[in-house]
Amino acid sequence: MSDPIKTLSRQIAGRDAYRRHHTKSDGRDLFLYGYQPHDLPRVEGEDLQAVTGSELRYHPLRGDWSIYAAGRQNRTFKPSAAANPLAPSQNGKPLTEIPFEDYELAVFANRFPSLSADAQEPETTGLKMHAAKGACEVIVYSADAQGSLGTLSQDRRRLLVEAWVDRYQSMFDQGCAFVLPFENRGDEVGVTLHHPHGQIYGFPIIPTPQQTALDAFEAGYDLAEDVKSWGSTYRIGEAGGLVSYAPRYARFPYEVWISALEPVSGPWAFDEAQADGFAHLLGDTVRRYDAFFGRETPCMLSLHAAPHGRDGKFQFSAQFYPLLRAPDRVKYLASVEQATAVFTVDVMPRHAADRLRGAL
Repeated sequence: MSDPIKTLSRQIAGRDAYRRHHTKSDGRDLFLYGYQPHDLPRVEGEDLQAVTGSELRYHPLRGDWSIYAAGRQNRTFKPSAAANPLAPSQNGKPLTEIPFEDYELAVFANRFPSLSADAQEPETTGLKMHAAKGACEVIVYSADAQGSLGTLSQDRRRLLVEAWVDRYQSMFDQGCAFVLPFENRGDEVGVTLHHPHGQIYGFPIIPTPQQTALDAFEAGYDLAEDVKSWGSTYRIGEAGGLVSYAPRYARFPYEVWISALEPVSGPWAFDEAQADGFAHLLGDTVRRYDAFFGRETPCMLSLHAAPHGRDGKFQFSAQFYPLLRAPDRVKYLASVEQATAVFTVDVMPRHAADRLRGAL
């Protein structure tokens, strides 16, 4: 039986985009996204097998949750190029996570998930605990093992945005309360697999920082108006009704956010110009970092959209947290930051914006 191929509900610049759904032998989903329907035959071989088992535990003194997933301890760690699990598979060689000879963009259920749909309820104890139900997916930007958001084509970044939208909708339909697409980049962040990719977590709860943001928006905080009031001093780039900027309350040196001048709750609410502008600014921000620091910049990217069913007043932002305060100096999160969540920032945001504006 052939895998179903579906046309995505939204077009990209007037073009159709497609999603192929393939089920791996261990039951994990694999989705192949592209501007052309993916119809390559599956490469013969044995699929990699998933490792599961996790639970959520509540911290009574911090008021937040942690995931305990012992199976992740043995996850893939800096494989050789020949053992890259995100590369296309080749006939006569062990299968990768993607059992096809080529693809444009791929998403698959993580082999070592922190959250999974079939997570079991933990045994009753004195702790506040529950099953770590949800979803963990890997999103692979390209079949090419080299590159970044800054070097991908604009067309590929637009396809990535639509794949994110599709995964948001799917995870919300599965019952996830909050969905977080993110990317870790660079050794300093702890990346153990350098093929250009990100991840998507679908949580059964709204994590504490996102709940705090939701409360602030519903209490009347207006991010778009705030950004407008800062004027050009803090802005770095602008495209399609979105802006990139150094927020006045940044916690990392050279932290950059992207958000819309007219609020939207998530990427699913973008019009075509906004989606195109967002895709452009993702690449523009990474290119500026790399040019300014003179190296591939280690950073964290996360997309902060409304929790399920709470579009209302929530305003979307994409947030970059670089792990450098100078080309040869790492921003370490040491005792004070870890113990109190009170950050010490070494660069004033207005100076960060000015330097990043001049980086290209």
